[in-house]
Amino acid sequence: METRLLGRSGVAVTRFVLGCGNFGGVGSAPAFFGQGISHDVAFRIMDRAWDLGIRAFDTADAYGGGRSESWIGEWLVTKGNDVRDALVIETKTYNPMAEGEDRGLARARILRQIETSLRRLGVERIGLYLAHEFDAGVRPEETLSAFDELVRAGKVGAVGASNFTGDQLAEAIAVSEREGLVRYELVQNSHSLLEHRDARTILPVCRRHGVSYQGFGPLAGGWLTGKYRRGEDYPSGSRMTQRPEGYRAFADDRVFTALEGLEEEARGHGISMAGLALAWLLAQDEIAAIVLGPGRPEHLEPMCEALELKLDRTQAAGLAELFA
Repeated sequence: METRLLGRSGVAVTRFVLGCGNFGGVGSAPAFFGQGISHDVAFRIMDRAWDLGIRAFDTADAYGGGRSESWIGEWLVTKGNDVRDALVIETKTYNPMAEGEDRGLARARILRQIETSLRRLGVERIGLYLAHEFDAGVRPEETLSAFDELVRAGKVGAVGASNFTGDQLAEAIAVSEREGLVRYELVQNSHSLLEHRDARTILPVCRRHGVSYQGFGPLAGGWLTGKYRRGEDYPSGSRMTQRPEGYRAFADDRVFTALEGLEEEARGHGISMAGLALAWLLAQDEIAAIVLGPGRPEHLEPMCEALELKLDRTQAAGLAELFA
């Protein structure tokens, strides 16, 4: 699988990154800690991802209340040093580890959280460490100074930002340049056929400063897989029955019409809707990598379809027009 360098960091990741956000929970939501993907299924997903050539895993300290990082660490123990050395781990911090605990990007908290992440993962160095959210209550200088310290100490290869706006990224880069601090080399935001506003907002900032971009949520919580149908109830256990925030706006006749168009196009290519949606993302050269979070090992198969299908600019533009 092709790899891409992240900004000017020297850290490279495969075009697809395994998203481990639902290992032992549903993202960072304390109400779901201990639920989500089971330990056994998580191990089978990691095995399949590795076999398919994925060499980067994305997690966060708060995913599953720490379970996601711990399970990746346990999996690495079973695989040995060759796998450990070849795998790029991306982890993030900001959200509380339990209901009522602290959150944010204050220096003391970052320096504390990195140590717990390293212990859970069983590694001495994390390839990429991200601010999981923008923290309006902490000056960027304080956060970036802490990240700078971690990079200089060799505990982190590079740093990035997730869920940032274009203005927030531009401000952080200006601070890094002014203060001589490490800068964000990657932005990781939600991006798909149903959510591509970053093309107008944050991607121009990335282009201007040579910052790489990763898209998570490439299937929009299952909406681009054909899981949700016009006039039908949401399937039990789906994202729309667990954490529907951010996806409710898709329950619209215009979206269902676009999805029906995507299904027709996918049929014409002889692949799944999910495979075509991922192929569209691969055709966007500005997207360095795609974070794909499967619920079962077989959910990685659309990735294989996408890697086989090379959309040209006209085809990609036609798909985008469906969802304009």
